[in-house]
Amino acid sequence: MEREKHLSDKVKSVQASGIRYFFNMASEVSDTVSLSLGQPDFVTPKHIIDAAVKALNEGQTFYTHNMGLLELRQEISRFLSDRYGIDYDPKTEIIVTIGVSQAIDTAIRTLVSDGDEVIIPQPSFVAYRPCTVMAGGVPKFVPTYEEDNFALRPDILENYITDKTKVLILPYPNNPTGAIMTKEELAAIADVVKKHDLMVISDEIYSELTYGVKHTSFASLPGMWERTITVNGFSKTYAMTGWRLGYIAAPEFFAKELVKVHQYTVTCAPSMGQFAAIEALRNGDGDIKKMVTEYDCRRRFLLGEIRDMGLSCFEPLGAFYIFPSIKSTGLSSEEFATRLLYEGKVATVPGTAFGENGEGFLRLSYASSMDDLTKATKRIKEFLKRI
Repeated sequence: MEREKHLSDKVKSVQASGIRYFFNMASEVSDTVSLSLGQPDFVTPKHIIDAAVKALNEGQTFYTHNMGLLELRQEISRFLSDRYGIDYDPKTEIIVTIGVSQAIDTAIRTLVSDGDEVIIPQPSFVAYRPCTVMAGGVPKFVPTYEEDNFALRPDILENYITDKTKVLILPYPNNPTGAIMTKEELAAIADVVKKHDLMVISDEIYSELTYGVKHTSFASLPGMWERTITVNGFSKTYAMTGWRLGYIAAPEFFAKELVKVHQYTVTCAPSMGQFAAIEALRNGDGDIKKMVTEYDCRRRFLLGEIRDMGLSCFEPLGAFYIFPSIKSTGLSSEEFATRLLYEGKVATVPGTAFGENGEGFLRLSYASSMDDLTKATKRIKEFLKRI
């Protein structure tokens, strides 16, 4: 049997996640402190868990509407309006998804035809490229730089737009850099988007995790609501990674097409999780505040420790990642991360896992306890002395 011929060329061209590759390596090394996964170390708040248990005990185990429980969509609509000033009809313009990963895949497949170019800032989340390729699109990577705080610059963006460009993905606050974009910086990008008649997929999963600044939703900018598909979710904000709940907010014209992809691939998000999400949106603000306060303490601690080691690192103002430069060591990102794992017993992710422009950098997650961060920084200091 010639097995190769039975596989899709698109799927064969996709590489496995570099994040998971290093996480799996770390699982084979004993006594490792892991700063590799972007997963909150907090357990989902009890009142949110209780809401799911209550729903199960009441027999809420059936399919919901393809777009999700209307009650949940109403709460999402209220949240987006109150927090970010963007208004969506809960009946026709919000779709509850199985995490933001599914939301991203659905959005790309809905917008992209074979040969369409999708612009992806780099470094950025690992899923954008494979989702684009599997949809038949062509990923075009636009570099962002440390000296610009890893914000996307409009003049550089212009250089990558062609007559085949259809979609821009905006991943801010950013994974892996922790970068944010201010309202003024986003407004400059909006001018380019309008000039070239582009659609935007705005990945705002870390929108509530910002430090000293307020997140600006791209759809809130003049003229951008009608050309933006906003994706967000519950994983990071409410420590609900395992629940797999996200959502898409888009104008009705696009939402009615998005739901086609959604309904034929997953039918609907799990019903009991949707009841938990309702509780999170109604009564979870205090939980967000507590977690953000703790993340901020860890952020400042880790940033200070990294700089004390002599490594260059810009100050991240979003998400829960630090992205220091390790260029001064003379090692590549992958060499540094591999040696740090085996020799220093600290698991991180090389910057190249997030694209070629991540070379020379390392992603460290501070969604870990202060004890782990303290152990990890001591080990990194000792490793740096040895090399």
